Amino acid sequence: MAVEGLLATWWVPAVAAVLSLAAGVHRGQVRAGCPQPGVRGGGRRPETLSRLDAMHHSRFEDAVRDLLRRDGCRDAVRVGGAGDLGADVTATDPFGRRWVVQCKHRRQGLAGSPVGTPDFQVLNGTARQVHGADVAVIVTNGRVTAPAVDFAGRQRLHVVDREVLGAWASGGRPLWQLLPAVPPPRSPPRGERLP
Repeated sequence: MAVEGLLATWWVPAVAAVLSLAAGVHRGQVRAGCPQPGVRGGGRRPETLSRLDAMHHSRFEDAVRDLLRRDGCRDAVRVGGAGDLGADVTATDPFGRRWVVQCKHRRQGLAGSPVGTPDFQVLNGTARQVHGADVAVIVTNGRVTAPAVDFAGRQRLHVVDREVLGAWASGGRPLWQLLPAVPPPRSPPRGERLP
């Protein structure tokens, strides 16, 4: 009878083993600094550039906030609007860095007007001094002028143009892995130590 009982319920230990293995893998991902699956995908499809182009500018700001949340910035919030002083989205990444993001949506994508130096000058004047940014970024679904890119580099501002936005929105890597010269972490990810 004991053998018959084991044969009839063989699947119970198998299911328990699979669930235990899945929980161990999940814990390993969190310890390694990988965003949690629920955070990473959020149950939604990755954004596409054509969908981002079709959005209203305020929804574009929401999409940028959601991408930061997907990457593990639990406190990402949209603050844009009249009087935003150059910040549309603010967030703190899992490494303790404060992000201040100015969004420049172009309904016509690359065909729209380019983001120029004046937009970066506003961000440069407020991101660190007013909003306490460690990382100051302009995100656009369009293009950025060469003088603006040069200015951004000299002022330690980050440019997320259409190409970088497409890579980020596709869900492959968090934004801080796509940008050059991001400041070092302020603190280790939750539950980790810095090397």
